[in-house]
Amino acid sequence: MNQQFYDVIVVGGGPAGLAAALKAKETGAEKVLILERDRELGGILNQCIHNGFGLHHFKEELTGPEYAGRFIAQLEGTGIEVKLDTMVLEVTRDRKVAAVNRTDGYQVYEAGAIVLAMGCRERTRGAIGIPGTRPAGVFTAGTAQRYVNMEGYMVGRRVLILGSGDIGLIMARRMTLEGAKVLACVEVMPYSGGLNRNIVQCLQDYDIPLYLSHTIVDIRGKDRVEKAIVAKVDENRRPIPGTEMEFDCDTILLSVGLIPENELTRNAGIEIDRRTNGAVVCENMETQTPGIFACGNVVHVHDLVDYVTAESQRAGAAAARFAMGSPSSGDALELFSGEGVGYTVPQRLRLDAIDKSVEVFFRVRAVYRNVEIVAESGGVKLAGYKREHMAPGEMEHIALPKVLLQRAEGPITISIREAVK
Repeated sequence: MNQQFYDVIVVGGGPAGLAAALKAKETGAEKVLILERDRELGGILNQCIHNGFGLHHFKEELTGPEYAGRFIAQLEGTGIEVKLDTMVLEVTRDRKVAAVNRTDGYQVYEAGAIVLAMGCRERTRGAIGIPGTRPAGVFTAGTAQRYVNMEGYMVGRRVLILGSGDIGLIMARRMTLEGAKVLACVEVMPYSGGLNRNIVQCLQDYDIPLYLSHTIVDIRGKDRVEKAIVAKVDENRRPIPGTEMEFDCDTILLSVGLIPENELTRNAGIEIDRRTNGAVVCENMETQTPGIFACGNVVHVHDLVDYVTAESQRAGAAAARFAMGSPSSGDALELFSGEGVGYTVPQRLRLDAIDKSVEVFFRVRAVYRNVEIVAESGGVKLAGYKREHMAPGEMEHIALPKVLLQRAEGPITISIREAVK
């Protein structure tokens, strides 16, 4: 076993890890290491061959592989070290990383700062407990996406999609273009979980029906899926007897949510926010363990990779400064989610580390129209931001000026209120 020191170690070589590593190097970190368990860099972007990436960051429309390729190309000549096919086994609070691969064997690396950028994984059938038999033909939407786009396998011909997350919506279009018949998209909530543009471009443009407040109550088939029974649900998401519909299908794709990959984070004893399933972070994406940062989908699930990039660059720069002996300090303001808000990221703000303003990201709990996002402290309104429309499938963000934060007397709460006309 060999032990080596790096200024910044980035766990994960997807869009978050790439952006963080490049920014850490640009900020002044001399030795930067990326550890990636896959055979290539790029993460989930490699299987996202549709366009729509990069509109914010690059000001042009790119496919997922093109977006990842831009950052991979930037690695050349930087001296950033990359280890692929490398599984990270442990991250410790004193900034040691244990990893293993076929070439180096078991290694322990020591870091001045660590950036966690492991991304997220999909919920499976077992996680949501769909009744019925267990035949072949049930895939998560992301698995199907990899099979079709990267491996060249067609997963089915008559497809039913459960859940209306963005990957499921995009796969409805993809399967249609490959010649499959997508029978419907079924969503248990009374609203879609995906971006509105994907509902229009992936379902409506291809006449694929979307059944809101519906779910699969039975899967039938012996060797392969043969039928799926769908029923309407009440306000408590319980199936309503007598509303069943039968679909003859050979494939079911599940797009029922994403879970941040935080086993390493938890095992390191880093505080986790139960609302996001990601680490509690400060304004510069530092966790409650000094010198360990987190960014991207491992913190909270994003809908645009451009936001992942911006957040990860912030983490990478802060990690480099910490490694070079300039840690952030000072008392932190707590940031809470109030009425109508599911969570906030960051959860803590250190005023001394904020220049002019800080961006706060969050998701709402329901569909809202003509409302106001209110930031308040001690019953005093600090700021208000009007919105004509908000939905849980679309991440929201506001910029809180430092001058307003300095007026806070205690924790700050972000809430949704009816707009005053």
